[in-house]
Amino acid sequence: MSETNPVEITRRLIECPSVTPEEGGALVYLADLLEGAGFVCTRVDRGGIANLFARFGPKGARLTLGFNGHTDVVPVGDTGAWTVQPFGAEERDGHLWGRGATDMKSGVAAWVAAAMDATRDLPDDCALILAITGDEEGDATDGTKALLDWMDQNGEAMDACVVGEPTCPDTMGEMMKIGRRGSMTAFFTARGVQGHAAYPHRAKNPVPALARLVSDLDAHVLDEGTAHFDASTLAVTTFDVGNPATNVIPAEAKATVNIRFNDAHTSAGLTDWLQAQMDRVAGETGIEIGMVVKVSGESFVTPPGPLSDTVAAAVEAETGLRPVMSTSGGTSDARFVKDHCPVVEFGLVGKTMHQVDERVEIAQIGQLKSIYGRIIRDFFA
Repeated sequence: MSETNPVEITRRLIECPSVTPEEGGALVYLADLLEGAGFVCTRVDRGGIANLFARFGPKGARLTLGFNGHTDVVPVGDTGAWTVQPFGAEERDGHLWGRGATDMKSGVAAWVAAAMDATRDLPDDCALILAITGDEEGDATDGTKALLDWMDQNGEAMDACVVGEPTCPDTMGEMMKIGRRGSMTAFFTARGVQGHAAYPHRAKNPVPALARLVSDLDAHVLDEGTAHFDASTLAVTTFDVGNPATNVIPAEAKATVNIRFNDAHTSAGLTDWLQAQMDRVAGETGIEIGMVVKVSGESFVTPPGPLSDTVAAAVEAETGLRPVMSTSGGTSDARFVKDHCPVVEFGLVGKTMHQVDERVEIAQIGQLKSIYGRIIRDFFA
């Protein structure tokens, strides 16, 4: 097969056991492939994470289009539950099977194939950049962030970027992402005084206080949505006492809430609100409550404009569907790219990502390459 065949590239990538943080041979393979097509490739490894930067065309070009994707994958889980070898890249029933087939080795392969073909007609004053990480499924601290830091330090820049995450819920071409909700998690610990359940007046029970706090948080309506976003959500995800004795009032209780927030909020503002609610309940109950907040990313949106129009037109030309411009779903590395340049996401149907027997329709891989190729041509037209 031709190396610019995206199905063959996807197959080769699936065969690489690149479970975060293992590189698994995926970036070595891509670097060899891209260098053979005239790309200048640089490994940008940091913190034990392998990352690849590749550029075709002049540094500081008049116009540069970037692509961001990842070759790392989530663990396979119970291998006995799979009907194929997770890294076997088996073709069956019109699908290519294996961990990462959908999320997102096929997306990387489709762009690589399209970019290699595009080099033949790329204007001399234009450039293509690929920023491929091995840390999207992990902590994401030394992946795309490391690539962007390195680019900033070395005078490399993208005027716009496409992220190849699976964006279509059911049908190829139906959805693209022009932004993402922010995500943050708050970890609460309530501390009281342990005691005998028959003598509650001699103890100080932290459980009702923490239950009141999470109940109040759960009942609160954060907003009704904004122009490009649905309403923000708060979910209570854990409530833990760890008390095996039914006749003992525990000294400590813990709970966790996760907030997915739109552009009506910032993580700082939501943290202040959580702190105020926590302080109120602590004051009302006399129970000490502490909080630790972890922010995964702020909300962002790339307003509809030239980039989203180019992507949407390419998708419609190849699929017949005009993609909905959405901000739904979880987080992606676009949350880092948005600080560098305008960014949108478009990729395959993501029905089986992270599942046992992950697989992708083979026809969709070629279709995605065609879409990406049209995006590249139209961007530089």
